[in-house]
Amino acid sequence: MDQLIVVIGLMLVTVLIVGLGDRFHAPWPVLLTIVTAGAAFVPGIPHVELEPELILPLFLPPLLWALARRTSWAMFVDRWKTIVVHSVGLVIVTTAAVAWTAWALVPGITLAAAIAIGAMTAPPDPVAVEAVAEPVGIPRRLVGVLQTEGLFNDAAALVAFQAALAATIAGEDLHFGFEVLHFLYTAVAAVLIGLASGWVGSWLVVRIVDVPGRSGLTLVIPFVVYLLAEEIHASGVIAVVVAAVQMSAADSEVDAEDRLASASFWHVAELLVTGIAFGLMGLEFRQIVDDAGSDLWTMVLHGVVIGVVLVVVRALWMGVTWLYIRGYEDNASSAPRTPAEAVVMTWCGMRGLVTLALALSLPVDDFPWRSEAVVIAAVVLVMSMVIPGFTLPWLVKALGVAGVADAEDAEERALVERARHAALEVVTSAPTNLPPESVARLKALYDRLEEDSAPGTHSPEYSQRIEQLKTRRDELRALQHRALVAAQAEVLRARNEKGQDPHVVDRVLERLDRLSTASNTQTFHH
Repeated sequence: MDQLIVVIGLMLVTVLIVGLGDRFHAPWPVLLTIVTAGAAFVPGIPHVELEPELILPLFLPPLLWALARRTSWAMFVDRWKTIVVHSVGLVIVTTAAVAWTAWALVPGITLAAAIAIGAMTAPPDPVAVEAVAEPVGIPRRLVGVLQTEGLFNDAAALVAFQAALAATIAGEDLHFGFEVLHFLYTAVAAVLIGLASGWVGSWLVVRIVDVPGRSGLTLVIPFVVYLLAEEIHASGVIAVVVAAVQMSAADSEVDAEDRLASASFWHVAELLVTGIAFGLMGLEFRQIVDDAGSDLWTMVLHGVVIGVVLVVVRALWMGVTWLYIRGYEDNASSAPRTPAEAVVMTWCGMRGLVTLALALSLPVDDFPWRSEAVVIAAVVLVMSMVIPGFTLPWLVKALGVAGVADAEDAEERALVERARHAALEVVTSAPTNLPPESVARLKALYDRLEEDSAPGTHSPEYSQRIEQLKTRRDELRALQHRALVAAQAEVLRARNEKGQDPHVVDRVLERLDRLSTASNTQTFHH
């Protein structure tokens, strides 16, 4: 019962902290972690005994799914170098640097155990990055690169961690050639599982009649995909991401009502799951301190050193990446493109759920340095998430990085114009017996796209005119539906175009979906 009370309490606190964060322009996951970490030391607060091996399967699938559904295949193809360079290359280099540091700092630690510590601290958390980075006004191009990095780096880190942990328990050396082949297997198998699951999921979604059932199915699928992949020793992370993108690519078979319901459902689910995950991380701090005992401050010092190493390695990596992009890369979506962007992307290397979950999953009996590893993970989490979380808005403003979003606004306006043109082309070219005034009213409906008006704000004259057209409303409804379908199809087509930001596509598509819902519920039900 205590655990249930804690979970419900975390959901309530999450809602309150989100409002507080919005009011004071502070990253709410950081605030939540601080509040729950402080609450953990209050007498009477129960400790949640969550099995470490359940943390990732419970929280990672829905959070990865929520992030991945806002991406596209075109985005991944356009940023394949980012996946290789940041999600794999940077993780390997970071793991090696931290492993060497841990081996030098921690007395008696084996190389395999040091690599396990390096792997668990290597991957930035995509949930933390998006929750902290996007609200401060970082350009979508940078957020997109950070998201792409975060979606795949867990896979490389998990393979390295599992191999190092197995070698530590067995008292053997790591076989790096075998681990490379193992990583390739986990990636390829995960992609195949993700594609198949995404196809099956899309097939099921369009055959479920009720909207709540469809939304519920999308909540279950991530867990099924993750567990299926892990069962055959493939990467559950990659499988979930691929399945989510595959199902997002099939959105053209889903109507506006479903998309709006699904978006609202996932906004709430993502908020609560993120809140529970970060809240539980905060509540673990009390137990971490108790387990460390008299060696706490030595362990904290080791964690601080490793935290500094993480920042230095990421800064050097981003600097080299910037030099390469400046000299050899002409892809407009690449980042960092300036030294200021390199600094911001360095500061966005927040660690979170995966780092702490891997540390807590270390066995007490077979990993003698478990307490050290858990304290290091906690210190790294504080250094990489709390400090950047509060300083990132100032840094972005000081470097002028937030001021380059005009191109993204222009991209959105251009896509809105494409959707409007597709709808008007249907309206003007379709044979109809409707009076010119009705067609003109219908054209004006799509001009609202540019105004971004709230649904359902038709003028009295418009409503009166619709009343007069009741006898012709079937034909008007059909024409309007065809126009909306054309506009939505044009926007969905843009999702798979090279260089098109899926985030912009989703915003424009949401406008069309709301316009469709408003039109169906208000224009024709008089």
